[in-house]
Amino acid sequence: MLPATSKLCAAISYRHLRNMTGLRRQAAVAISQELSRLASHSPGPSTWIHQVRRRSSLLSSRLEEKPFSEMEMSYIKQGEEALQKSLRILEDQDNWKTETVAGNGDKVLSKVLPDVGKVFRLEVVVDQPLDTVYGELVDNMEQMGDWNPNVKEVRILEKIGKDTVITHEKAAATPGNIVGPRDFVSVRCAKRRGSTCVLAGMSTTYGAMPEQEGFIRYRCGGFCSHWEPGAVGRQFCSLAVSAPPQGWLPKSIINQVLSQTQVDFAKHLRQRLARPVPV
Repeated sequence: MLPATSKLCAAISYRHLRNMTGLRRQAAVAISQELSRLASHSPGPSTWIHQVRRRSSLLSSRLEEKPFSEMEMSYIKQGEEALQKSLRILEDQDNWKTETVAGNGDKVLSKVLPDVGKVFRLEVVVDQPLDTVYGELVDNMEQMGDWNPNVKEVRILEKIGKDTVITHEKAAATPGNIVGPRDFVSVRCAKRRGSTCVLAGMSTTYGAMPEQEGFIRYRCGGFCSHWEPGAVGRQFCSLAVSAPPQGWLPKSIINQVLSQTQVDFAKHLRQRLARPVPV
């Protein structure tokens, strides 16, 4: 095995091959296997075999890693915190007030949380496979403006790892434009946990997306969409206490719009999922 290992190691020393991760990984694995073979055939492996085998193992693991910058790690942390906070809110069953119950069973509830404000919670059941629902809300989130009239546009600004994205969302104008053009910059974290899936997020700041002319930059205290087998969904959203002043517009009107937005979301999601799948 040693001659073949030597040739493989020599190959990765050439400059034009040095950055080929797969070849380096293969070399590291080959070295580790050869050292293990030598160790097993020796009464007592020498110290250098132990050291080199350990270093080759570390090399193999490091080749699998993708380092993140300090800024990227801060966004990942924000997304994880939003997810954990959102799940705690959804799992708390106490003191929810019923706002709306639709004829098909869709239900909107609300309550006021310290440091968050008024939270609106939607409970629905969608007659579609869970993978289809998750794919529409996560994999195809940039298409939400095509089927949800309350959303003008969702754009992914940056993907960080496999779970975290930074997005810019423009809300569609309300009837009579009583709320005015709004936009959000959010960090989102999406995860599959066994037979359940969850998408959660909160507002963040992103240098490449400053406040846009003609839009009021809203801050969202949190949002989450949680789905279980049978496409049983629970989700909530809220505006942060630090949302910008709305002038003459009473908070009751803002809350009414948010509550209706939840009901509309369920209706439009069903319509989207019921569309014929292109052949």
